[in-house]
Amino acid sequence: MLVRDILSTKQIGKIISVVTTDKVSTAAELLSEMRIGAVIVRDAGNEMDGILSERDIVRELGRSGSGCLTNVVSDLMTSNVKSCTSTDTTQQVMQMMTDGRFRHMPVMDDGKLVGVISIGDVVAARIKEVQFENDSMADLIAGNI
Repeated sequence: MLVRDILSTKQIGKIISVVTTDKVSTAAELLSEMRIGAVIVRDAGNEMDGILSERDIVRELGRSGSGCLTNVVSDLMTSNVKSCTSTDTTQQVMQMMTDGRFRHMPVMDDGKLVGVISIGDVVAARIKEVQFENDSMADLIAGNI
């Protein structure tokens, strides 16, 4: 299964983002309100500048306390963001996420941000793929094909 198949199940144009100068508290409120684990961070020109996850915020809360909520997003975001393309497979993306120990990945096609997928999206797609393969194999063994 390809990343584009995962994106086809998500709302088109629904990329949640903040800007680099937003307060961390604003990003945390957005994460909570939208019930998501990460937001894309954009610069003033609307280009992707990084990603900020719940883990980034919690890690800083543990280090410096609640005062970090008044910091700007650019202070906590990950700026060296790994991305995939819509033609990558679920296996490739799962491996990248596992190796990099992150749970959210922007999808870039021709240098343009087209979506964001989570490890949950990838695992659900992979389960669906494995179930289809199992059903097909069972049908083949039973002589239904």
